[in-house]
Amino acid sequence: MRYCIALFLALLSLFAKAQENYSTLSRKALETMWKANDENGYKKALEMYEEAFQIYPDSIDATGLYKASVIASELKEYGKAFKYLTSLANEKDYLGWRYVLSENEYKNLVADPRWNALKIKAIKDKEQFYNELKVNEDEFFSRKPNNLNSIENEKLLYETIRNFNPYREKKSQDYSISFKINDSIKTSFFIHLPKNYNPEKKYSLVFFLHGAVRNNALVDYQLADWNLGDWNRFYTKYAEKNDVILVFPRGNRQYNWMTPDDGFFMIPEILKLIKKGINVDDNKVFISGHSNGATGSFSYLMKQPTQFAGFYGFNTYPKVFTGGTFVENIKNRSFINFSTDQDYYYPPNANDDFTKLMNGINADYKEYRYNGFPHWFPQFDESEQAYKILFEDLVNRKRNPFPKEISWEFDDEKYGNIDWISDIKLDTLNNKADWHKELNFKITKWLEYDKKDSLITKTVDKTAFDFPRKSGKIKAKYHNNIFRIEISSIKSFSINISPEMINLKKKVKVYINGKLHFNEKVKYNLEFMLENFKEKKDREQIWVNYIELKI
Repeated sequence: MRYCIALFLALLSLFAKAQENYSTLSRKALETMWKANDENGYKKALEMYEEAFQIYPDSIDATGLYKASVIASELKEYGKAFKYLTSLANEKDYLGWRYVLSENEYKNLVADPRWNALKIKAIKDKEQFYNELKVNEDEFFSRKPNNLNSIENEKLLYETIRNFNPYREKKSQDYSISFKINDSIKTSFFIHLPKNYNPEKKYSLVFFLHGAVRNNALVDYQLADWNLGDWNRFYTKYAEKNDVILVFPRGNRQYNWMTPDDGFFMIPEILKLIKKGINVDDNKVFISGHSNGATGSFSYLMKQPTQFAGFYGFNTYPKVFTGGTFVENIKNRSFINFSTDQDYYYPPNANDDFTKLMNGINADYKEYRYNGFPHWFPQFDESEQAYKILFEDLVNRKRNPFPKEISWEFDDEKYGNIDWISDIKLDTLNNKADWHKELNFKITKWLEYDKKDSLITKTVDKTAFDFPRKSGKIKAKYHNNIFRIEISSIKSFSINISPEMINLKKKVKVYINGKLHFNEKVKYNLEFMLENFKEKKDREQIWVNYIELKI
């Protein structure tokens, strides 16, 4: 009997060992390092890293070597510290120079002659890395010459823009592109192309906006393994299945897609940059995100949706944090939210009420609830079903560049543009029209973690949306060369004109609040067409002229 028990325990031990891998061992080592209060704790962590290196030599990664070298340096085990640092520095894919040049973490090593040799190599490797980045970036933006400026016939220019294709084949599937925020600050975005990218074909594109914007830092380059695996593995899987371009921008506390407004310009501007280098289907550009990134996706839907076809969010907080949340703006596009019932970020009862509000205004909105999962839902394999839904919608969804009806509300003139209505200016001194009303609801329950990391429900008294400023609203539609516009707290705006919308051989009539304000023919405007295309890079939503209207 004792023999059977001993054998069972031995087999159990072997089974437990078999379940371990490099990832779990290195994670335990890292947690041991975090918890260490003295030298013995650091020694234990180093031993655990070394055990992982010994058992899984083919799985050793940059993070493991980096942490082991830092611990060895703190313990003044210089031989081991330089051994791991040298391995880190000699493997090109690790970008070991990043770690070596972090001198503050290796203060015990800088007096050693071996340190200087490592530092010289790191400086050289860094220079080579940035030179290669520049070469790759130049190759990404390389394209055939075009003759748009030389075209003097308006109709020919229009057709040339519609069929504009200066794109070339790409040498790589992955590109890290730097992005200038202002004269002193840069960030980056990472692009993953379909395997057999063909410059003659137009491709769908989806932006993924990361969460935790307050805890992220801007970086002027990105790597594939930062973006394509782990939580984003299903984006990669289904993008490759459906020939979709993936884009991963990087934000931080100040420059992001949620709050403050300083970085909100980034995604539309990054899209314009991308369209310089690769063949994007202008009617199939989408935004998705998780947590703060999902809130960002929702915010672009509310504030600046023109360039995009649809919006998605995982664990979304559906609110604009920089002004009013004008939920009827969703009627210009669509949103799919993947929520969970154990989410501290936005509670399930509030999602229920938000869905009711969306159904009440007949919005193109869907929510899929996944029970038994916390805020970090994309971490779990069970989230794959949500990505299947997302990509099925994305494949079948297309922007209508010339919608017959528009409804748009805003409280910041930076966002006074939607499809064929542009440059809307507010007149908040006037009273609102009777049909111009706020939509809102109360939130009375919220989930949060207590000191024991248990999820509890607390009673709150919140309104779903804030309205810190007065807003203006415009409702517009067209049919048979007639535009009928209703406005509230608006003093001026423009109507952009396309031959896909009207018959340019006939007069165009514009009624504002029932009164005729325009009754003339509209001609092609070559200069405006060229300027607008250079600014928007949109080959589908092409404006040939505009009608300026002041009330």
